[in-house]
Amino acid sequence: MNRIVVLLFLFVPAVAQSQLNGALILSGKIVGENHEGLPAVSVAVKNTTKGTTTDSAGSFSLIINQKLPFTLVISSIGFATQEVVVKNTSGHLTIQLATQTYIANEVVVTASRTPEKILRSPVAVEKLDLRALKETPAASFYDALGNVKGVQLTTSSITFKVPNTRGFNIPNNFRFMQLVDGIDMQAATLGVPLGNAIGPTELDIQSIEITPGAASALYGMNAINGMANLITKNPFNAQGLSVFHRAGINHVDGKDQPASFLTETAIRYAKAFGNRFAFKINASYMRGTDWVSDTRTDQNPNSRITANPAYPSLNGNNNIAFDGWNKYGDDALAGSNTVSITGLTIDGQADKTLTVARTGYWEKDLVDPKVDNLKFDAALHYRFTPSTELSYSYRIGKMDGVFQRGNKVKLDNVVVQNHQLELKGKNFTLKAYTSNENTGDSYNVKPLADNLDLYTGGSANAWAAKYKTALQNYAGTHGGNLTSANLADATAYARQQADLGRVEPGTERFYRVKDSIIKINNWDIRSSSIPNAPVTGGAALVQKSNLYHAEGQWDLTPYIKTVNVLIGADARVYELIPDGNNFVDFSRPIAERNTALPDGSFGKNTYYKKFGGFVQATRTFFGEKLKLNASLRFDDNPEFTTKLTPRLAIVYTAAEKHNFRFTYQQGYRFPALFEALSYVNNGRVKRVGILPVINEGLGYRNNSYTQASVAVFNAAVKAAGNSDAAALANRSLLQPGNLPDGKPEGIKSFEAGYKTVLFDNRFIVDFDAYTNIYDGFLGQVQVYVPIGETIGSDAAVIAMVDRNRDATTAANGNAASKGQERYRVYTNATNTYTTYGSSLGLTYQFYKTWALSGNINYNTIKGNAAADLFVTGFNTPEWTTNVSFGNRAVTRSLGFNIVWKWQDSYLWESPLVTGGINAINNIDAQLTLRLPALKSTIKFGGTNIFNNRHIQYAGGPTLGALYYAAITLDGLLN
Repeated sequence: MNRIVVLLFLFVPAVAQSQLNGALILSGKIVGENHEGLPAVSVAVKNTTKGTTTDSAGSFSLIINQKLPFTLVISSIGFATQEVVVKNTSGHLTIQLATQTYIANEVVVTASRTPEKILRSPVAVEKLDLRALKETPAASFYDALGNVKGVQLTTSSITFKVPNTRGFNIPNNFRFMQLVDGIDMQAATLGVPLGNAIGPTELDIQSIEITPGAASALYGMNAINGMANLITKNPFNAQGLSVFHRAGINHVDGKDQPASFLTETAIRYAKAFGNRFAFKINASYMRGTDWVSDTRTDQNPNSRITANPAYPSLNGNNNIAFDGWNKYGDDALAGSNTVSITGLTIDGQADKTLTVARTGYWEKDLVDPKVDNLKFDAALHYRFTPSTELSYSYRIGKMDGVFQRGNKVKLDNVVVQNHQLELKGKNFTLKAYTSNENTGDSYNVKPLADNLDLYTGGSANAWAAKYKTALQNYAGTHGGNLTSANLADATAYARQQADLGRVEPGTERFYRVKDSIIKINNWDIRSSSIPNAPVTGGAALVQKSNLYHAEGQWDLTPYIKTVNVLIGADARVYELIPDGNNFVDFSRPIAERNTALPDGSFGKNTYYKKFGGFVQATRTFFGEKLKLNASLRFDDNPEFTTKLTPRLAIVYTAAEKHNFRFTYQQGYRFPALFEALSYVNNGRVKRVGILPVINEGLGYRNNSYTQASVAVFNAAVKAAGNSDAAALANRSLLQPGNLPDGKPEGIKSFEAGYKTVLFDNRFIVDFDAYTNIYDGFLGQVQVYVPIGETIGSDAAVIAMVDRNRDATTAANGNAASKGQERYRVYTNATNTYTTYGSSLGLTYQFYKTWALSGNINYNTIKGNAAADLFVTGFNTPEWTTNVSFGNRAVTRSLGFNIVWKWQDSYLWESPLVTGGINAINNIDAQLTLRLPALKSTIKFGGTNIFNNRHIQYAGGPTLGALYYAAITLDGLLN
């Protein structure tokens, strides 16, 4: 008998099939080669929509309105699909499946929006089925994405993790799309993907398909780096009651927090009433102590021009311009939290200036690490015919956590809700959904630190005056002089005196002031000199929006004989509710945009729209050895020009097993809602979107100097005495911003790949290589606008000088100026960027159920000769790899899996923190115990089991070991 196809029928003395109101009750069990029960195996009645999946013990039960004989189709990834003809009711049916590492007929949908064999997909695509998700040693099914070839999974919080592929990684990833049953999981105003925070529970996930590469030719904007589609279980096919509970422990070394417990409980119930109606309900709740961001690295060492390089004694812990990775309110590099102490005499030299950063607060003192995540969803399904199904689903998630964009944001009680209505037929799909977002009690960490310092420590001018007085007093008691030798002690004393009265973390006053600040939706930097006066500057993150989306696709293949044709269209409208601090009504005068109207609103809602459509044609030649695939998509956004996105692919199969593919495609990304329309009132530095309407009356695009050149300019001016004459003498150092008009970000992608299955389907080779060329790369640049002046004029140059003074008051004999406004602007890079890389995945199944697999990934970026407006931040290690070794069934009841993961060191660049990330070397492991008699599975495991503490990105949390035990009860009430 062929070793690939092994099928044994074993009959035991039990009644498996009887009559129930004219229906047949069919029950049985699916086992593997070690006679272990196989969970999540699909059991379907051929040519009908009737089916189910096996429970954790491998058992199944079906009520069938079907005359004998009929055919069952048994399928599961990793096993040969079998068809079993049921002719009589003679006994309990036990089917033993033969291991098959990779099924040539395995089907994916995501790559081409229509079912196709994964071996012949026109682009790279990976699939994690339910069995793979259950066997992963990762802490959750979502964490298993980090083991997929080509995927970089970034952990921002225990509750918030972001996948990315092929470079340009950021925690709020606009370039990688996350779908759940076709619903976009991107939180519109936050600009973060919440696939694991509000997506499926552990019990409802069916599979995950990942496309590592541009997918916008079929899916439109925001999929230029790749996409993941999380597919849930259909209640017709997966019925009964299931319960899941996991208990874990992290912070095992007690360095950041005491050892902390993590718990998660989920429940799922699904039931079908005949072949017409079915429903499902899911709920889960997780709580724990988050990973802590507390890296004490200084990203503004004394050697930088933004510090005090003329005085070597101010090094290490003495650096008075310290800018910590995870400290806020001390942002010296951005120039937003520094003061200039002028007119000093040091080493006998007069008119010296010191740059001093405000003291600020550590992130761990501003952010409560306790987090939770509540998820609920329900769905109703109705089948008009076996191939036509109408469904309605509702999903809601509430989550806490931390994420990082231009600033760190503490997410607290964020709520996102989805409603979806879908009609799916044999050749068509119609879908409409709406998403509602509310950021709840969230707050921004930087303005919290700023306003804590300002409210309790005084304004910048007042604090600088106290600091200078303390320096002079110190000099008076130490021989009347400040010298290089005593400067470190003098500045330490000055900071201590200037900080008197400042609230200290852990005190009752600290928590009282903090609680008042995080409830105020105004990030403007204000303070009062009156103790305990009302705080006027806040840190609340109040963002609310609605998304409305409709799409449809129609497979015209049955009507066209020579070629397979798929057409589709979609429309999306974002409704943005202005809050006066992050988003405003731009039809209002500039001076009134941040003030509430009598009705409490901040003006009219803003609408941001996208429309698109595509056509895809596929044809095979030479006995299906050659497949040609071509698609063309158009996307329109009223704010930009219409974009056309083509994709061309060739797939060739040689000797029935060697599959080669070559693909060229283009893609575009319209700016996300935050990139397009933000107007963040952050006092010292306003963050603004890319649309021209925002720039009207502000002038940051054509009447500004770059922040980088202003930093160089001020270093030279301070060294020359900080006078107006010194400023005018160094005016050539100032570089105009000259920011280009905004446009969509574009990509041209070339991809080649090879997939094969060898040695009786036990060995897989999966290789792909790519080159991406980005044009109009979207990012942020900081610029300074002279208030009331035109760049190039003497007054504009003097306005760039870093001095501590009021807007209209002269200081130190210098001419008065109105100073400058500072903006962090979303704009397009002027250079093009070329990235390239490759991935190789190998899987070998040997001796029944033993498996060894691994992948290695290479990604890099080609450098440009000329500097750009901003640093793009490739943020991807050059080399990553992971290796998995396991056996799902050492015995009928026992299985295990071990995964080793490694990545090399790399540079992380962002507007908030830039720095080196050390290499990561971790091992995850799990042991699974199946208890069929109790319909349960117990899983013991751990991630990073040797507790190799590491960070994944600059400014991110320190990750350590997480150990867990989980139990799943499945197939109850079937």
